[in-house]
Amino acid sequence: MIVLVMENVPPGLKGELTRWLMEIKSGVFVGQVSARVRDMLWNKVREKSQGGPCTLLIQSKCEQGFEIDFWGSPTRVPTNWEGLQLMTKPDKP
Repeated sequence: MIVLVMENVPPGLKGELTRWLMEIKSGVFVGQVSARVRDMLWNKVREKSQGGPCTLLIQSKCEQGFEIDFWGSPTRVPTNWEGLQLMTKPDKP
């Protein structure tokens, strides 16, 4: 299972993703696809997102049960705390 979250991306990209994934909320897609399809979709998102922040969560055999991948400038960043990925808000300059 994958979860794909996108912010400020072109509507056409969202339309393309609805062929493979279910949009449960604006910009939040969920689905069960093969690793090959997942990688192809993630490449398409990176190519067409026009810099909008995107986050991909995939199942994994780690402590948390998932891995996180980012593209663009996310509003929250992952921080590694003794092997666990936690999300933090960057300090304002």
